[in-house]
Amino acid sequence: MSGLRERKKAETRRSLQEHALRLFAEKGYDATTVEEIAAAAGVSHMTFFRYFPSKPAVVENDDYDPMLAAAIRSRPPDEAPLTAIRHALVAALRAMPAGELSTVLARSRLIVREPTLRARQSEAQRATRQMFAESLAGRGALSDFERQVVAGAALAALTMAIEEWVRVDGRQELADLVECAMTSLTRE
Repeated sequence: MSGLRERKKAETRRSLQEHALRLFAEKGYDATTVEEIAAAAGVSHMTFFRYFPSKPAVVENDDYDPMLAAAIRSRPPDEAPLTAIRHALVAALRAMPAGELSTVLARSRLIVREPTLRARQSEAQRATRQMFAESLAGRGALSDFERQVVAGAALAALTMAIEEWVRVDGRQELADLVECAMTSLTRE
């Protein structure tokens, strides 16, 4: 029973995000209301707020950090920290279905182009950097500060890759851009 309930909740969440992205593309972010998103998804605006605390959250929230943390932790323990993050990110992106990548591109476009969303990115990036750093715990003799530095560098490379991906409107593979950006960090 709870498996069915969880699936229904995931479907509702995904439906709200898909309808929000479609409406944002059609009408613009600022011109779209939570009520319109909820109506398009066939739920009440109160249901919207059970899944997302705000309109920006429907764009920002995803389930990738826990998946990426597990991928980083699963890398060989003797692998260099930055290399572990790079391989985990690239493998996760290559395994992502095309439809999901299209959704990530649409979300990324909004975040890059909408000042309201761009301004909120700092907190989300801080959480991702912390997740990267925690995923490196036990890998080599890195201090917490050094893990934070590696995580910050990896996040900067990932951010630049995503911005380039948006700039070229998805015409290059995100995994290739991440590989290039991450590799450039260790090039002399």
